[in-house]
Amino acid sequence: MRILGSIALIAELVAVAAFAQTPPRQPDMYFAGTPQPVVDAMLKLARVTPADIVYDLGSGDGRIVVLAAQKYGARGVGIEIQPKLVAMSRDVAREGGVADRVTFIEGDLFTADIAPATVVTLWLSRSVNAELEPKLRRELKPGARIVSHQFPIGHWQPDATVRMGYDGTDLYLWKIPPNAKTR
Repeated sequence: MRILGSIALIAELVAVAAFAQTPPRQPDMYFAGTPQPVVDAMLKLARVTPADIVYDLGSGDGRIVVLAAQKYGARGVGIEIQPKLVAMSRDVAREGGVADRVTFIEGDLFTADIAPATVVTLWLSRSVNAELEPKLRRELKPGARIVSHQFPIGHWQPDATVRMGYDGTDLYLWKIPPNAKTR
């Protein structure tokens, strides 16, 4: 009888393990909200228009894509790995009256499809930016703009660098050239 009970317990544990999902990858960064003057400067540097689709990789509380929709009429997509921040972002978008113009995806910025983006914003780290460089070059279409707060992207020369008077950090701008090969 004990053997049957043990076999049943083992079978139950195997079944539970078979259906258990792999836990999501841990975040590369911890959330720190981009200061509002920096958000404004990033969107201005990218020259965001109503025709743009702004992607924020590691979107945190969603403030960049929400402001892009509110101030510039752009559409936006935030990619964020932390479920609580995704939920918060959706609330912020609803409260800000732009839930119809922005989307927040719970996902990994390294595997997310960013091809529709015309603008990509980043405030990550030197190493994460360097790791993203091949993806950005491969997936973004000619004319797309990338703006990074504080950190360059690998050895990729930016098209412009602006020093922020607000906090003394740099904003970097890259434009995908017209002859760039994608996908």
